[in-house]
Amino acid sequence: MQFIQQSKDAACARLASSLSGYVFGVSQNDLYAPTRGVQNVSLARQVAMYLTHVSFGLSLARVANAFLRDRSTVAYACHLIEDKRDDPAFDDMLEALESAARAAPAPVTDI
Repeated sequence: MQFIQQSKDAACARLASSLSGYVFGVSQNDLYAPTRGVQNVSLARQVAMYLTHVSFGLSLARVANAFLRDRSTVAYACHLIEDKRDDPAFDDMLEALESAARAAPAPVTDI
């Protein structure tokens, strides 16, 4: 059962990463790199972690596991993105990403 849950979590993280990477022009390899990367890569990764937590309802620990990061890193990213939502343009972009993430069908695991 744990393997299935981890697979679903990873699928949610990949979808959020794909959406964020598309918007910020960042590759999946850069988003999952073990290093911080340049500023736009860090922001794209933080948005992807935030989307995974908020749009799919994963706990911070599960998001951390899916992104191969520490839970405190995910918590920091979520707080940072929440603070950035005070900017109306950033908030609109995030709303669009959240809508796209929520519109996706659930991962299929029983095939």
